[in-house]
Amino acid sequence: MTCFVTGASGFVGANLVHELVARGHHVKALLRPQADTRGLAGAEYEPVPGDLLDPRAKLTAAMRGCDWVFHVAASYSLWLPDYAPMFRANVDGTRNVLEAAHAADVPRTVYTSTVGCIGLPRPGADGQIIPTDESTPVAEAQMSNPYKLSKWRAEVVARELAAAGHRIVVVNPSAPIGPRDVKPTPTGQMIVDFLNRALPAYLDTGLNWVHVRDVAVGHILAAEKGRLGERYILGSPTGNWTMKQALDLLAEITGLPAPGFRVPHAVALAAAHGSELWARFTKQPPKAPLAGVRMAAYKMWFNPEKAIRELGLPQTPPRQALVDAVTWFQEHGYDRKRTHRSKAP
Repeated sequence: MTCFVTGASGFVGANLVHELVARGHHVKALLRPQADTRGLAGAEYEPVPGDLLDPRAKLTAAMRGCDWVFHVAASYSLWLPDYAPMFRANVDGTRNVLEAAHAADVPRTVYTSTVGCIGLPRPGADGQIIPTDESTPVAEAQMSNPYKLSKWRAEVVARELAAAGHRIVVVNPSAPIGPRDVKPTPTGQMIVDFLNRALPAYLDTGLNWVHVRDVAVGHILAAEKGRLGERYILGSPTGNWTMKQALDLLAEITGLPAPGFRVPHAVALAAAHGSELWARFTKQPPKAPLAGVRMAAYKMWFNPEKAIRELGLPQTPPRQALVDAVTWFQEHGYDRKRTHRSKAP
């Protein structure tokens, strides 16, 4: 297959390119001139200079003859002095890419959304958190920050185009971790901070942790088997962990002590308000974005059984994902202290 990938230099995108190449597919990677391509090292691909907001005719010409398009690219930030460029990239850019793929008569397009567009879990009758799935009701009003809102509107575009006959499948990754997290992502940065003993405390939150390789393979399976117009959570049913559980596992893997102090949510919220107020004057990102603290008030646990059942989504143990992430960060010098190495294989 000939595949066109946007966001190929990002965390999920780079792992997707490697998985496609490993399967013998030819990859055309849309890359901006300033793209950091370290995550693509070792993969053979055809670079396509360009941007999500390029004239549609240019994108269509680049996609013509492709079997699959993977629209992975997105602008991600929990704080910006101006959110308009993020909305242009995520919403207008998504429409531009998906309509270009349709004009190029691409047989199958996979759009990468986020579990942020899935309804949040609620406590059951016994107080236990019940992970939600693709059928959980959700509305735009529940999108609590500009990033989530921009991705919600982009997914609405994808689903509307699918309903109009465009051959689109939507995937919603949860919290991927693993190798090639070059920048790194917020979850990767938490691991890096842990390795550098720069994580003195934690918030009582929860994520659905999943190996980035499974997310990448899930994209390919969505192209092969996904039902048009459907969306699939790419996560792990055994990866619904509290932050304390994840940190305790990191301690076991690395031999480093886990932070023992849990920051009360009200304290974190007050600190975030102060941090953002200061950021307005400095124009520098706050150390504690308000959006991140607000999201941490929820256990973001999800049920990916639909993707496992319909796509055959692989299920690498999330603990192995942590091991692989730690190993990759250590091998690439992200642990500045370098006084320790993982204990677990």
